[in-house]
Amino acid sequence: MTTYDRIGVGYALGRRTDPRWLAPLLDALGDARAVLDVGSGTGSYEPPGRRVTAVEPSAAMIRQRRPGAAPVVRAVAEALPFAAGTFDAALAVLTVHHWPDWRRGLAELRRVAPRQVVLAYDTGRHNDFWLVREYVPEVAELERSRPSASDIAAFLGARSVVPLPVPWDFTDGVFPAHWRRPEAYLDPAVRRACSALAQTAPDAVARGITRLRADLESGRWHEEHRDLLDLPEWDAGFRLVVSVQGGSNRPEHSREATTG
Repeated sequence: MTTYDRIGVGYALGRRTDPRWLAPLLDALGDARAVLDVGSGTGSYEPPGRRVTAVEPSAAMIRQRRPGAAPVVRAVAEALPFAAGTFDAALAVLTVHHWPDWRRGLAELRRVAPRQVVLAYDTGRHNDFWLVREYVPEVAELERSRPSASDIAAFLGARSVVPLPVPWDFTDGVFPAHWRRPEAYLDPAVRRACSALAQTAPDAVARGITRLRADLESGRWHEEHRDLLDLPEWDAGFRLVVSVQGGSNRPEHSREATTG
């Protein structure tokens, strides 16, 4: 049984494509026509208009794929069942931190495609998220065991690393998606769609959510975080890492992260 066979039931309800992230993903793929989407989950960010093949190890996630989604092969990133150079690009969206051997998985992406597009995150930024820092600090231990975006970029020899800030009204329920809407974390369905919370001890999460509920009722949260309430977006550490083999991997359009 994979991680997402345990925690992925109902995942498609909370994790939906946000066009503000899909657009830079499509740009990063360039003119690639044949795309391998590794760790594709329910298919939220499968690029339209391309020949996409999905790879997903979890039966629970495969069952939630929408009608018309790309054909899916049940396999793991560390052992992709494809010949070298089969695809123009390999895509991995918020999945590398779940791979048991992430270096081997990234090496497989390089083997099957000359372009790798990986959406990852800075684990330090995640651990500075107010929900972790003030309410569920136990999440930090999990995050420290995971590869950070900088580790992934270094391994791939990234051509570009582009910050993807999280808009305040983001529709994809990633862990920090509700940074300006704290009431959302009181909803068990929202928490189930966040792997960081789903993989943390339930009693630790329950204690943190009880404290959050009390701080929302008293107004303490809004008082202490009033600096967030007018921000249109926040940098939670998400980074789009792009590497291209057979050409220059000099940074081509990295930009500074939005701070908040």
